[in-house]
Amino acid sequence: TDRKKFHTASVGQVFRLRPFHVLVATGGGYVGYRKYEDYKLEQLEKRGIEVPVKLASEWEVALYKSVPTRLLSRAWGRLNQVELPTWLRKPVYSLYIWTFGVNMKEAAVEDLHHYRNLSEFFRRKLKPQARPVCCVHSVISPSDGKILNFGQVKNCEVEQVKGVTYSLESFLGPRVSAEELHFSQAPPGNSFQQQLVTKEGNELYHCVIYLAPGDYHCFHSPTDWRVSHRRHFPGSLMSVNPGVARWIKELFCHNERVVLTGDWKHGFFSLTAVGATNVGSIRIYFDQDLHTNSPSYSKGSYNDFSFISNNNKEGIPMRKGEHLGEFNLGSTIVLIFEAPKDFKFHLKAGQKIRFGEALGSL
Repeated sequence: TDRKKFHTASVGQVFRLRPFHVLVATGGGYVGYRKYEDYKLEQLEKRGIEVPVKLASEWEVALYKSVPTRLLSRAWGRLNQVELPTWLRKPVYSLYIWTFGVNMKEAAVEDLHHYRNLSEFFRRKLKPQARPVCCVHSVISPSDGKILNFGQVKNCEVEQVKGVTYSLESFLGPRVSAEELHFSQAPPGNSFQQQLVTKEGNELYHCVIYLAPGDYHCFHSPTDWRVSHRRHFPGSLMSVNPGVARWIKELFCHNERVVLTGDWKHGFFSLTAVGATNVGSIRIYFDQDLHTNSPSYSKGSYNDFSFISNNNKEGIPMRKGEHLGEFNLGSTIVLIFEAPKDFKFHLKAGQKIRFGEALGSL
């Protein structure tokens, strides 16, 4: 008579799986598998063995995109804002420093107890002398990172890594009017690439820089130029590490990105900050209206903002080396610009580069 009654759920209720949970579990497991494959490829490359390009199929890309990386990135952003107890800061940051090889001797504030949360630590400023800006060459690296690819744009295609390309028009979006960019109309051309080149005899060039989690996360102006227009593409937040960039064609066109366009002394110039997993937050210092990784995400959409107005005919002038923006973690910067045919890059694919060092010159 004193026995207790236990109420149990039916077997069907216990093992009921919702589609969302299946997608998360399957997608997460597949991403883990891909990470392992990327690790194996890196080991082969270190041994000097050339790895053939193997692109993801449509179903593999769809499966990867089913992982709620935008939601996870917002959660990561919230976590980064949580203030850590003083006693916990040094152990947490020291683990991160050890894992990603961060050089804290370059930081403006070396004391780890100074950084109240992970976000402040990620966005740490450097000592002024840590990154001297090259005065000789016309284009410098806007950030620390690894050079994934560079060179002339050909056939309206840009290489994200060797052998894997994306469409120039898909990446930048429709041509912004010459009036909005505030420089002369380009000569008539059939292709999107020809429409971007404003001066006869010039070519279109590109450079892709990957920022690892341990790199300095701010980015700067790569040259003297004027920013006339901003285009924000909400999108996925897939990883942009070189292994994934080698696997998914048009990866940068899938991901959220902020395209800044304008002009420099040789014509068209653009800088694009590409978002990635856990990097839903892209900040442009002079653009207070920009809000990235918003919950209201419309696939395939983009929004434009012009810095040219009745009160400002010149746009936003940027000096070489001036602070431009920041990521909350590592990501990618893509430069696409017009220059004369004798422009030369002073780079090697795969090399490490630091903000302020030369990219190229005439």
